[in-house]
Amino acid sequence: MSISNKWVAFGLGVAAGVAAVSLVKNPAFKKACAAVVGKGLQLKDEACAFAESVKEDAQDIVAEAKYNNAKKAEEAKA
Repeated sequence: MSISNKWVAFGLGVAAGVAAVSLVKNPAFKKACAAVVGKGLQLKDEACAFAESVKEDAQDIVAEAKYNNAKKAEEAKA
């Protein structure tokens, strides 16, 4: 990369940085970001609740299977 190309890349980096700072300071952009983050947090909470429900169902199934096996073992002894 020649020296002029490095200066062009540096200038583009500075311009991108300035554009990013001005974008972040924009109230509409902040509001949009807050909405996106809020939806993401809501999705995470819903996914955690779903996973907990599946876990509880699986625990119920395992408990019922253990009970049935114990019951069959008792019947076999009798």
